[in-house]
Amino acid sequence: MKKSRHYTRRTFIQNSFITGLGLTFSLYSCSKSSPQPDPQPTPDPDRNVDGKLAIMGAVIPARIDTNKGADLVIQGRGFAEGDQIIFEYLTNRHTVDAKAVTDNNMTIALPEALISGNTYRVTVKRGAQSSILGSTVINIYFNAHIPDKEGMTIKGSVYAAGVGLPNVVVSDGFEVTKTDENGIYYLPSAKKGKYVFVSIPGNYEVATTGKAPQFFQRLNQAANVVETRDFELTAVNNDKHVLMVLGDMHLANRSNTRDVDQFQQGLLKDVNQTIDAYKNTGTKVYALTLGDMTWETYWDDFGFGLPQYLTEMNKINTMVFNTMGNHDNDPNFVADWGAEDRFRDVIGPTYYSFNIGKVHYVVLDNIEYLNTNNRNYNAKVVADQIAWLKKDLATISDKNAPLVISMHIQLHSNPGLSGGNETTGYRLSNAQEFVDTLTGFTKVHVLTGHTHINYNIERDATPAIMEHNTAAVCATWWWTGHPSYAAQNHICKDGTPGGYAIWEMDGSDLKWTYKGIGHPADYQFRAYDLNKCHITKEIFAPNYTGSAWNTYAAEYAAENANNEVLINVWNYDKNWQIEVTENGQTLAVTRVSVLDPLHIVSYSAQRLNVNAVPTADFVTTKSAHMFKVKASSPMSTLEIKVTDRFGRLYRETMVRPKAFGYQMT
Repeated sequence: MKKSRHYTRRTFIQNSFITGLGLTFSLYSCSKSSPQPDPQPTPDPDRNVDGKLAIMGAVIPARIDTNKGADLVIQGRGFAEGDQIIFEYLTNRHTVDAKAVTDNNMTIALPEALISGNTYRVTVKRGAQSSILGSTVINIYFNAHIPDKEGMTIKGSVYAAGVGLPNVVVSDGFEVTKTDENGIYYLPSAKKGKYVFVSIPGNYEVATTGKAPQFFQRLNQAANVVETRDFELTAVNNDKHVLMVLGDMHLANRSNTRDVDQFQQGLLKDVNQTIDAYKNTGTKVYALTLGDMTWETYWDDFGFGLPQYLTEMNKINTMVFNTMGNHDNDPNFVADWGAEDRFRDVIGPTYYSFNIGKVHYVVLDNIEYLNTNNRNYNAKVVADQIAWLKKDLATISDKNAPLVISMHIQLHSNPGLSGGNETTGYRLSNAQEFVDTLTGFTKVHVLTGHTHINYNIERDATPAIMEHNTAAVCATWWWTGHPSYAAQNHICKDGTPGGYAIWEMDGSDLKWTYKGIGHPADYQFRAYDLNKCHITKEIFAPNYTGSAWNTYAAEYAAENANNEVLINVWNYDKNWQIEVTENGQTLAVTRVSVLDPLHIVSYSAQRLNVNAVPTADFVTTKSAHMFKVKASSPMSTLEIKVTDRFGRLYRETMVRPKAFGYQMT
């Protein structure tokens, strides 16, 4: 084993290296673990000509190992004063001017904003003319003198402002380690995931590509070849921050629902207004998806998959961390790992962790994708992830600090009621194994999606854990906003408006709320006068010719003259209070599990009206965040007060009779 040495950035030796590929560049000397690529065959002199600008004999190597801001000398004939070099990766574009030009080469300074590990397309530009020179992976090293260690296949530094950062967690998804006092880490990686990631420490951020945080770097060498991957962080103050939680987008570019248009005109406008309002107060804002950003069924049909999702994601006004959903798996593969490769290639790791302020976040992929029968899967955190999760959580010394875990499929099933008491069970097939990994933590919040409904679960058996199953951005898969349907109200299967959750974090103090798209933040319930909720096909589906109407209209198919009022409180949990008075008298409030009438007329009735069978997964779902009161008269006015667990009061003066219709609030 080599004797270890400690280095500071000032001790680095800068050398000039000529690749033999027509390219000269400056870099810090590298160890034998970072070999240069083999020379490529000499290209045809006109290979890089696109018909507009001819550069002769220029070749870009497959990989450039260098230091940040180093000079790059590109050999080639035909460069001119005023030429520019453009580096492009996805939506990121960096342009630099020539520092010097000779008959045989051009010298530039590498852009400071280049992100290590990315593959950049390199183009020369002169006015309106341009020519693509090639593509290259750029690896930027903070410390090129880290010695190899036996058995260690990944090494590198984590640093900020030119100083190595100690005790930062780094992982390849299987092994977990921490940086030493100089910010140096080693991993004995088999490179199965083909990436390494940093668990961003609190009060730091990473650079972004578009709006995707670059907390990971890809690996491109054989498993037995040592690779150096560094992570540069930027110090910030994010102890106080806000998280936008975005569930189930199902973007597919379908013409029948115009989902992308609805996303752009609805969610994007709404969430960006919310983000900007927080930013204007000086608060740090981040976003986290809960999976099913796309819909793999339509990847090929409509040319909209994960890359196209990234284009839309980049329109959100803050960095976005992503969770994988079952519909984000590649349907062309059988078995879990291969089906995830497309996500890894386009988005990044399928599970990872990071810290914002005092909160430790963990993102998991809890879909074991089988695809042996029409894209089937198990709801499960597979063994490799359980093993990694244990290692990741073992790095957290303060078990009283907030722990937030994001995964697509819910931990608990949609709760029901028995004898007035809430009942539920585990949905995750290895839920107990997962829950056991959280032992010792006192403040755990599990964020899930998948159901397209809203509910919160707290159980006596696991008092430290609270699940927040968050309703969908796409509501009922964008159907209730169908351009030719009457509803136009964007509503989920339980009556929750399509929307997103807002989490406010202040140190270890957490608060959350749910915001419907297009609605004010204080819109937290909807009250129905059941005397007026008579759902008939004559009114809501006059073109329907079938015989199944009562199946879908359910209890609302018959007229109700009992002077009852139904209140849907979609983000309810056991610490909320619902109070209703009539003429100053308090009415008894009873929790019930029933269907939401507005969703019935907004989805099922609209499908029946065109004599289409409502999709079974999309029809109205019973929900236990419903409450009934019985008034003394059909004409009385009720005062409804709903108070959430944080003491925020929402109220409605309900003048009755209250009309029932698509746009009611």
